[in-house]
Amino acid sequence: MDSTPHIFDTEHIRQRRARAAPRFAAHDFLHRRVALEIVDRLETVTRSFQRAVIFGPGAAHVVETLTPACGVGQVHAARQATAHAGDFVGEEEAAPFAPQSLDLIISSLALHAANDMPGALAQLRRALKPDGLFIGALFGGDTLVELRTAFQLAEAELEGGVSPRIYPYAEIRDLGGLLQRAGFALPVTDLDRIDARYETPLDLLRDLRGMGETNALASRRRRFLRRGTFLRAMDIYKERFQTKDGRTPATFNIVFLTGWAPHDSQQKPLAPGSAKTSLEKAVIAKKV
Repeated sequence: MDSTPHIFDTEHIRQRRARAAPRFAAHDFLHRRVALEIVDRLETVTRSFQRAVIFGPGAAHVVETLTPACGVGQVHAARQATAHAGDFVGEEEAAPFAPQSLDLIISSLALHAANDMPGALAQLRRALKPDGLFIGALFGGDTLVELRTAFQLAEAELEGGVSPRIYPYAEIRDLGGLLQRAGFALPVTDLDRIDARYETPLDLLRDLRGMGETNALASRRRRFLRRGTFLRAMDIYKERFQTKDGRTPATFNIVFLTGWAPHDSQQKPLAPGSAKTSLEKAVIAKKV
């Protein structure tokens, strides 16, 4: 029996991203920002990567942004829908690569919709050669907290209940633990908080639709949101979150994950009890 949690409707995600692909370039500002951040991280690594794979709907942006300083040789961009540009069809939860066959794996704004994130990370780690690098970027934490609040309050007020409409984004501390659980060495997580501003909440919704990031939760209602509830949600959004200059704020928390496939050459933490000087003595010496 398959024990994988069924949080997201994967086929629906593929359909939404395929439908969004023709107009993706008009709504891809987050993907372009993530590409720049990933390249910035690669440029600080003093080694080369002979064979690399990039996952995510914005994979082509990462490829376009790579510089010689990144040290990337042969690169393959995956596509998650036939309308997206890419060299092959593939997703992190079903990575089509042999164990220890890649030097670098990048995942750009895709893993937040994985049903089995621990399993996906473990697969990616196995596909890396020893001392291979993984860099991931995904939505996390308080992403779209304003939109979530508006919909929940409107539904509770007019329909007497709340239905799932915004993804359950993982917290940065939990993602760091998942990297370790998947077997990555030297795991690092950091957060980029983006406070976007829109003319109206509808403009935010257009961006989400254009990125293929609309509701694909498996437990979502299969009927349209009532018009009255939708309009009330938009009013609540404005009432609670509108800025003094009349703009509509939207929070995007992007978590960056970095981890290495284990290798003997890597720095390792000291074993417990191996310190030469006790902390107590150091503190006392400082006081004196």
